[in-house]
Amino acid sequence: MAYLVESGWQYLVTHFSDFQLACIGSFLLHESVFFLSGLPFIFLERQGFLSKYKIQTKNNTPAAQGKCITRLLLYHFCVNLPLMMASYPVFTAMGMRSSFPLPSWKEVSAQILFYFIIEDFVFYWGHRILHSKWLYKNVHSVHHEYATPFGLTSEYAHPAEILFLGFATIVGPALTGPHLITLWLWMVLRVLETVEAHCGYHFPWSLSNFLPLYGGADFHDYHHRLLYTKSGNYSSTFVYMDWIFGTDKGYRRLRSLKENSDLKQT
Repeated sequence: MAYLVESGWQYLVTHFSDFQLACIGSFLLHESVFFLSGLPFIFLERQGFLSKYKIQTKNNTPAAQGKCITRLLLYHFCVNLPLMMASYPVFTAMGMRSSFPLPSWKEVSAQILFYFIIEDFVFYWGHRILHSKWLYKNVHSVHHEYATPFGLTSEYAHPAEILFLGFATIVGPALTGPHLITLWLWMVLRVLETVEAHCGYHFPWSLSNFLPLYGGADFHDYHHRLLYTKSGNYSSTFVYMDWIFGTDKGYRRLRSLKENSDLKQT
């Protein structure tokens, strides 16, 4: 496995510049992972497959799904890509590199864990601030246009929110100056996590069934169902921030009522 990774990386650094890899390469990787992981949920919703695992019974119309995809492509090319290019000097100044040697798996794992911890903290407070009245009405309400989320709605947001909450994702890497391969792995994991959180399905194999404190689709779907400024469940990946500050009480109360109802029916 290590040989394959090193061989593939050798090809990339031989044929492309650091700027091309860090900007264009990162953008293409993001788009591939995002759309390949998110589009299947549109298919599931339209065809009604696995509907017993769908959290809400309501479906989005094809027109609403199409609007989301069109807006996403506009935002990605007009906001995300320029942002990646503009931030390249900052990341290189902070120590990001693409050269050999590649980092060890211990180093990569430690940095990724740190990124998750700091991203959860920064995202929670940023997201909670976006639910203040003025910011919700003028900025965050765009993301909440979809009360029944599907995978691709994870990145459907006002451009200001993309910049604001995007900071939570890049602050960890900016602090550590990682190898580009670590940054790519972090990006892939974050994309997969946020698509899963917005997918609208809670499967028996969902990570939240096995990984303690992991939010997942059921946790975040509750946040989208409540169209209020104080809906709670503001966390990103792991839910400890909501638990500490008591902003998941409504969700936990609803789950408790549902579990008691299920017990009475059995």
